[in-house]
Amino acid sequence: MTTASITNNRTTNDYIVNNNSVLACHDLRKIYHEGPQDLTVLDGINLSVNSGEQIAIVGTSGAGKSTLLNMLGGLDTPSSGRVTIAGEDVTHLSEKKRGVLRNRYLGFVYQFHHLLGEFSALENVAMPLLIRGEKIAVIEELAQAMLAKVGLAARAEHKPAELSGGERQRVAIARALVAQPQCVLMDEPTGNLDHHTKESIHELMLELNQQLGTSFIVVTHDAALAERMDRKLILVDGQLSEG
Repeated sequence: MTTASITNNRTTNDYIVNNNSVLACHDLRKIYHEGPQDLTVLDGINLSVNSGEQIAIVGTSGAGKSTLLNMLGGLDTPSSGRVTIAGEDVTHLSEKKRGVLRNRYLGFVYQFHHLLGEFSALENVAMPLLIRGEKIAVIEELAQAMLAKVGLAARAEHKPAELSGGERQRVAIARALVAQPQCVLMDEPTGNLDHHTKESIHELMLELNQQLGTSFIVVTHDAALAERMDRKLILVDGQLSEG
């Protein structure tokens, strides 16, 4: 499996995105203007993520890990620098065009599963494909298959309130993967789970990575999960370094 290339504080001319890169950022900065002082959260981050990689990003609370993940996913705009998804610079695209790229190339999993309570597990998993406009027959087949991959084929018609915490997170992972994205961004995916359930989610992520070749970028305080990734990066003072 290939590794990510990462540098900090390099010039534009020094920065080269690997041809295998599915997601990258160049000289990424995020500065919040609060009263007379500026708060720099991200300070010139360069990161290139190759196909099939599993990367953990760790750091103290408030270090900017979720901010970085939102920037990489095109959910927030940087103060300067750029983000490329599948080689396309998304920094100055309209929200509609960024949404199309996210739907096509990225998946998202959060600490809180964010499932839609009025819909079944199958319907929740199907949402990215519905947004994409796939045919209903194709959607149902792919959603059923993905639920089976996460071990929830028998729970397809159950609503989130009828599922355990671990089952809800498995549904969220299935939803993130159903459209076969190149990269899945995960923000504390095991943060609210007990030890046994965390272990099962860890194993599931590793298995799906090997089966599907999907890249994972995981923001986490879970040391055990971080150590199982291909690479661990630490966010300190707005910059990434090898862990």
